Amino acid sequence: MHPDSTPPAPTTRPPDSRTRILTAALGVLREKGYTATTVDDLCRAAGVTKGSFFHHFESKEAAVLAAIGHWNETTGALFAQAPYWQVADPRARLLAYLDFRAQLVRGALPEFTCLLGTLAQETFASHPALQAACGAGIDAHAMTLVPIIEAARLQHAPDADWRAESLAHHTQTVLQGGFVLAKALNDPAVALDAIAHLRRYIEQLLPHPTRSTSR
Repeated sequence: MHPDSTPPAPTTRPPDSRTRILTAALGVLREKGYTATTVDDLCRAAGVTKGSFFHHFESKEAAVLAAIGHWNETTGALFAQAPYWQVADPRARLLAYLDFRAQLVRGALPEFTCLLGTLAQETFASHPALQAACGAGIDAHAMTLVPIIEAARLQHAPDADWRAESLAHHTQTVLQGGFVLAKALNDPAVALDAIAHLRRYIEQLLPHPTRSTSR
């Protein structure tokens, strides 16, 4: 190569067929649910053959179980890099987390609702492995909030009789419930309302200290 020539830009390798299937599954499953989704649907969305699908997964359930893991990795990275971690005060950081969740409510319903909540409702009795994986994923995300909540409780509500773990789970209860009701009413604004009410509730749980004025 001539020393003055520009080196070719590095090429980005396209995702392999397994990754394409898992990524496609995130959208298809949130739109259609577990039962209505077929292997053909996943192959079509991923642009792979059935042979390729069964080379990687022995069944639809195995593929969905892997998709749950893929969802956890993808969303885990998203939240780990979210701006609310840069907020110093834990109370403000928790509220910034809710603001970030509200920012994610955009696009069509299947684009912002939670894969884990969608699958858990449908598979909790029929597919225990999927139910357990969904539950573990939701719980793991909730636990990322526990240190924030506990620091905020100690600073802003030290005499409170509730536990950080319980409030962390409550945030997910409201979020998942908001997604379900948004689907039921076909209205994304319902999910935003749920987040706004949750924010107001937490503001009351963690009040700013009253500043006394000198006379």
